[in-house]
Amino acid sequence: MSSEEVLKNASTLASYNVLLQVMFRVLTFLLNAFTLRFVSKELIGVVNVRLSLLYSTLVFLSREAFRKACLSGGSGTNHSWRQVINLLWLTLPLGVLWAILLVSVWLWLLEVPDPHTVPYYGPAVFLFALSGVQELLAEPLWVLAQAHMFLRLKVVAESLAMIAKCSITVVLVVSVREWGLYIFSVAHLVYTGLLVLCYAVYFIRFLGSKEAINKSFPLHRAADLLPCRPLVDRTLARLTWSFFKQSFLKQILTEGERYVMTFLNVLSFGDQGVYDIVNNLGSMVARFIFLPIEESFYIFFAKVLERGRDVRSQKQEEVAIAADVLECLLKLVLVIGLIITVFGYAFSHLALDIYGGSLLSSGAGPTLLRCYSCYVLLLAVNGVTECFVFAAMSQQEVDKYNLVMLALSMSFLLLSYLLTWWAGGVGFILANCLNMGLRILHSLFYIHNYFHSCQWKPLRGLLPSPLLLLALAVSAIITAVSESVFCCDGGWLLRLVHIGIGAVCLLGVLVAVLFTETRLIHFVRTQLFRKRLGQHSFKAMSQILG
Repeated sequence: MSSEEVLKNASTLASYNVLLQVMFRVLTFLLNAFTLRFVSKELIGVVNVRLSLLYSTLVFLSREAFRKACLSGGSGTNHSWRQVINLLWLTLPLGVLWAILLVSVWLWLLEVPDPHTVPYYGPAVFLFALSGVQELLAEPLWVLAQAHMFLRLKVVAESLAMIAKCSITVVLVVSVREWGLYIFSVAHLVYTGLLVLCYAVYFIRFLGSKEAINKSFPLHRAADLLPCRPLVDRTLARLTWSFFKQSFLKQILTEGERYVMTFLNVLSFGDQGVYDIVNNLGSMVARFIFLPIEESFYIFFAKVLERGRDVRSQKQEEVAIAADVLECLLKLVLVIGLIITVFGYAFSHLALDIYGGSLLSSGAGPTLLRCYSCYVLLLAVNGVTECFVFAAMSQQEVDKYNLVMLALSMSFLLLSYLLTWWAGGVGFILANCLNMGLRILHSLFYIHNYFHSCQWKPLRGLLPSPLLLLALAVSAIITAVSESVFCCDGGWLLRLVHIGIGAVCLLGVLVAVLFTETRLIHFVRTQLFRKRLGQHSFKAMSQILG
């Protein structure tokens, strides 16, 4: 597959993933707003913090390293894909081991919630762990689909599963509220079960079909999806082990505040519920825009660049296109992050008041959301820089970076604990900001050294135009003044005035982007909002980007 085709498929995958994440975030957003009216914030805290942490820890530590290693390129022959399948099936016994360990910790080492406020905690722990193990059954199929760019499969499978989960949750919350945690456990089991079913049905129908033969798909029948000889590739297994050590550390950084809340009891279950709702609201854009871009373009960089080789020893045309794409991606996420930071500060109070009423807007919620809007900017930049770095690093560099991640993880946990005692929930966000800033600095240093000996300078994407910075600064001042004058105790008419002023300011910022970031606009139009790039040659694509 040529670099142009990889770029086209990665761009299309990013577009599909963005749409998928938008739907997920909207459904979750509406579901949380609905359940807030029917269940206690303590119940929401246990589900969204403790049980979700159990599930995410189990799944992430069981599969993330395998995904990164197996999507790092070149498993094109029938023989090598059989070895990849064998390696991926190891996620299942690994998941069972993690489930046993984590269930034991969640049941016997952690504080058990009050059974009258949060009923059926024990069974819920088992069911959430079971749902994680169940999802791992689809892991070989997921990697096959991603590697061969089956773009619509993920969208259809996860859409159906999410719709089913939300529907079951709503029905059970309304009809059998006394079920407590059983409601969310059953809904999550249905979600992961439907995911596995969709992938299984698709590949059973696809393998051996005319479409598979025409695409020269490396597997030919359903039995090829099961583990068999030859055994795993040792090089791939060693790379997986390197990523596994890194995944453990990355999980601590990603979910660090939940670990601190869960194991150190720095916040009550009710406060955990409020923090998690604000956290989910603040991270909506990060999850449905930045995360899909990171996932999709990691595949692009991993396929275009040869891991562990410097710029001069690689194909220069492919390095050029990778550098141009990286520069445009950095500019894209920077602009989006700056807009979120500026407007998130002035509209946090109003957003929480509309979403959850006084339960969220009367306490520390607005301050949490304002801080989180600043953190989103760091999330945006870090996602793209690490996406490139992890695709370009050699195995030895990955091992060295694990030591950096270890130091960051330890400092993050310590900072989270200290800052939370000092500033409550805001302390979690401040600790995240400090650690994310250090991760960005490390990635920028790596990228600078990677391209130091060549003509391409992708880090220029982090330099917005002066006119755009001016428009953002003026908008920040105007919307802050508007919030203090019109929001949020004067009725809906004044709130609409505040919204109108924000809309005018946003329009001004977008006009500044349109006139000063023409290369970025062209990249977005041709790469992220079009399903096909047409028949442009690779050289023509390079000219378009640079």
